[in-house]
Amino acid sequence: QVQLVESGGGLVQAGGSLSLSCAASGSTFSSYTMGWFRQAPGKEREFVAAIGWSGVSTIYEDFVKGRFTISRDNAKNTVHLQMNSLKPEDTAVYYCAAATGRLGSQHKNKNAYDYWGQGTQVTVSS
Repeated sequence: QVQLVESGGGLVQAGGSLSLSCAASGSTFSSYTMGWFRQAPGKEREFVAAIGWSGVSTIYEDFVKGRFTISRDNAKNTVHLQMNSLKPEDTAVYYCAAATGRLGSQHKNKNAYDYWGQGTQVTVSS
């Protein structure tokens, strides 16, 4: 079992930055692939980024490449999402998730994840 708690959301103007964090507890954090997803009102939950066990390997959805950076600190059981150059269309609830298995393309699918946080709201004003 893994418990995940996100923090760092808020309101920011377009072009600004936010840093999200996800604190994990309850199991061996370093054995999980970690991902960030987001869900805007009326839309499906969509993949944002994921990071492998060691933090070396990462994958991103095309619409955040060059703007968002995922990282993890296994000593502190945390995963982060640094978001720069934010756009109004980035407005959503952002979720942290944990999955077993080595990082791969399957981790772009929300069904690959076993544990989810409750989400943190990110609102980008124009």
